[in-house]
This record gives sequence, C-alpha cells and structure tokens, in this order.
Amino acid sequence: MISSLNNLCLRVSAAAVTFMIAPPAMAQLFGPVPDVGAGNADIRSTVLNIIKKVLTFMALVAVVFIVIAGIRLVISQGEEAEKDKAKKTIFFVIIGLIVILLAQAIVDFIATQIASSTTN
Repeated sequence: MISSLNNLCLRVSAAAVTFMIAPPAMAQLFGPVPDVGAGNADIRSTVLNIIKKVLTFMALVAVVFIVIAGIRLVISQGEEAEKDKAKKTIFFVIIGLIVILLAQAIVDFIATQIASSTTN
C-alpha cells in the first residue's frame, strides 16, 4: 500500500513539474503570444477572480464544517462512535482545506507566470 502511494505521489509530482516547465517551452516553440486586444486581459482577470472567489468560498465552507464537527464532538456525550465520526470529519475537512490552499497557491503561481509571459 505504501509503495503504491509513493509511486502515485512520484507520478503526480513528475506531472506537476512537467506542466510547470512546459508552458515556457511551448511559448518558445510557437513564438510570442499574439495580442488579441484589450478584452483578453479582462477575460483573464475575470476568470481569475471567479476562481479565487470560488476557492475562498470553499475554504469558508471547510471552516464551517470544522466548527460543525467540533460541535458534534462536544455533544457526543462520550459515545465512541459519534466521537470517531466527528474526528474523521475534522481530519478529512483539514485535508480538504490543505488541498484548497494548495489550489489557491497554484492558481496564483500560474496567474503570475501567464502575466509575466504576456508582458515579455
């Protein structure tokens, strides 16, 4: 199980590095990106704002779920099954929150890379 998980992590990491390196290489291969007009930047910024707002909303929902799971943990009155459910919920929501934060970092990174490649 651990070896297959390590294998999966290695493959995902290799794919992520490939996709981070590939856009500049492709831009050099096909030449500069043509300027389509002023609407191009507006569309990019609109899409980025929508993605950022969705990710922020998802982070807010994750925090709400952590609070709800904490309340469930407190009112479980010592029942082991209920405590375990609440602990699992908190654990999985924290993992989801980490994924959301990583997604925000990736979106910011890609947005800055695209912005820097279009200004050159």
